[in-house]
Amino acid sequence: MSLANFVKEKRKAVNLTQPELAEKAGVGLRFVRELEQGKQTLRLDKVNQVLRLFGYEAGAVLVNKEHEL
Repeated sequence: MSLANFVKEKRKAVNLTQPELAEKAGVGLRFVRELEQGKQTLRLDKVNQVLRLFGYEAGAVLVNKEHEL
């Protein structure tokens, strides 16, 4: 599942509109719209402001141990 779909599903599950989510997360409405549309370049700190409302946080995840330094 994409981050965009994850956020949209979580928002709808708690019956929030995009403007309500933006206000509660302390981000702009444009940011929420871009997040839910899957924009590729978003600030991670702002993404986490939104995700924290649902008890989640995004971060770096090791996907291949061969690339480990």
